[in-house]
Amino acid sequence: MIFNSVAAKDVTGNFQVADGVAIYIGLMPAQVVQGHPAAHEESRMHGGVPGGGSPVHLVVTLFDDATGQRITEAFVKAEVVELGLTPQRKELEMMHIADTVSYGNYFSLRSEGPYRIRLKIRLPEREKVVEATFSHNHKPK
Repeated sequence: MIFNSVAAKDVTGNFQVADGVAIYIGLMPAQVVQGHPAAHEESRMHGGVPGGGSPVHLVVTLFDDATGQRITEAFVKAEVVELGLTPQRKELEMMHIADTVSYGNYFSLRSEGPYRIRLKIRLPEREKVVEATFSHNHKPK
């Protein structure tokens, strides 16, 4: 099946609306998850925290912009790229946290500086893939 695409403009910040989908992103240091005990569910998310580099956890939350309803049945792919370098591409996994649904995965942001985060969101009831691009200025701690 071929999907058409509706693209949104590049946005600095953590929120945008693309083709009726309200998209929120968050990036947090993976060390936050590394602090959990090994038996804790978050310690095993996405196959565990990757070693090396400066891993971050990308979290994406989706809402229908018209109704405000959380979108819980999406397929989300992310591409994180430091300008001029090879992109990291991953599917974002559905995460059930505190009776809500978000999507996430780990990425290595090795350098301080600008990154682009491109999302492709496929909703079961739509033919078109929703695309959104965010700018992120990474400052490792």
